[in-house]
Amino acid sequence: MLPRSDSPNPNKSAPLLSSPPAPPFSDEDFFSTTTSVASGSSSSDSKPPSPTQSLPPQIPLTWPPDGVLTLSWVTNLMQAFDWASKSLPPSEFASVLSVEVFDQLVLAASKILHKELNCVKIDSESGLGSDSRVVVVGDVHGQLHDVLFLFKNAGYPDEDRFFVFNGDYVDRGAWGLEVFLLLLAWKVLMPHKVYLLRGNHESKYCTSVYGFEKEVLTKYGDRGKHVYRKCLGCFEGLPLASIIAGRVYTAHGGLFRGTVVTPSKRAKRKNRKVVHNPEANALTLGCLDELAKARRSVLDPPWEGSNLIPGDVLWSDPSMIPGLSPNKERGIGLLWGPDCTEEFLKKFNLKLIIRSHEGPDARDKRPDLGGMDVGYTIDHIVESGKLITLFSAPDYPQFQATEERYGNKGAYVVLEPPDFDSPIFHSFEAVTPRPKVNPYYDFEDVIDSDEELDLVSMVPDS
Repeated sequence: MLPRSDSPNPNKSAPLLSSPPAPPFSDEDFFSTTTSVASGSSSSDSKPPSPTQSLPPQIPLTWPPDGVLTLSWVTNLMQAFDWASKSLPPSEFASVLSVEVFDQLVLAASKILHKELNCVKIDSESGLGSDSRVVVVGDVHGQLHDVLFLFKNAGYPDEDRFFVFNGDYVDRGAWGLEVFLLLLAWKVLMPHKVYLLRGNHESKYCTSVYGFEKEVLTKYGDRGKHVYRKCLGCFEGLPLASIIAGRVYTAHGGLFRGTVVTPSKRAKRKNRKVVHNPEANALTLGCLDELAKARRSVLDPPWEGSNLIPGDVLWSDPSMIPGLSPNKERGIGLLWGPDCTEEFLKKFNLKLIIRSHEGPDARDKRPDLGGMDVGYTIDHIVESGKLITLFSAPDYPQFQATEERYGNKGAYVVLEPPDFDSPIFHSFEAVTPRPKVNPYYDFEDVIDSDEELDLVSMVPDS
């Protein structure tokens, strides 16, 4: 069980489930996983205080009458999800979090997310100061217990500890719904300290293939279609990227193409239109102004048409080959070389790009780039700075067709003042054992690393 706030729990009067079984692990048992910290970093100043008492979660969860979340409410939510994952079958999840409470939480979060810019800025206006730290997290893919450990290890969000999550909250793991909802709860509680970016799996296509849709239908039964639609609507509101302290760019996939501006045939010079030229030799690196104007509210980012920037940001990959080219392996997005990393960093006075999107299965097929054994790789080192790939799901994927597992560690990055552009890497192992659960997708038949997309089944939205 997780640390509880000293403040009163707003759900104190909420009834417990009748005779709930005791959670199988204590706090100390659950968080006893060995953690290795790289690059000489220390997280001793960023851990939340140890719990002073061990109490069962207050369930079922109820929405605060005034609609205002508290730290106690959010930590109780985390504790309840942990307990339910070990004590209840997935079909009884609604007895912990009802559809009515789900609706209130998603509505509150969606109102915040949809108002944020495509590229959120985390700077002094957000409260970033000389005592601040920024924690950047990569893919977590429904691995609830590893996310809970990450919060325990890095420390909870607070006035001086910001979090930026780089997408891919759902799919492949068995607790994508819980992960997404607890991150939404943190967003509602601390909207200017917690930033949730979109990943390529926050889409209709991926969630229908890699398990999240079936997970939701299993956990909410005949109300599952409603819950799934609400999640998709919330996905559409997730921002695409962030700029931290004016020095660090983060996005799930990475860089993106520019648009080609050509004069209109019938108009004077001042009237111009934007036309995308899909030919490889016409590709140019995009700029932040173009990112700001892209239409992100699409269920499946298009791979053709004029609105290609969202697909690029979510699906693109780095390469060691110079230049910019279509990402033929994935069927969407781009490949960009070290020269493009240098151009982007120099043009916008940045020092660091942090992206995610590639786990050990994907990197296993790319011998030109580093593997994902410790949860991160430094892919490009150029004159102006570095490009980092960050992956925060250890022992991934949860369900694997082969007997031999990757056994990878996950990692998160801490950025510290004054410049916030020198990453401190924290690697961590998976929490074991995971509760027994059946997969929500046919992991033996589906592709391993989002390659060869079935574009016919994806509806292009330009």
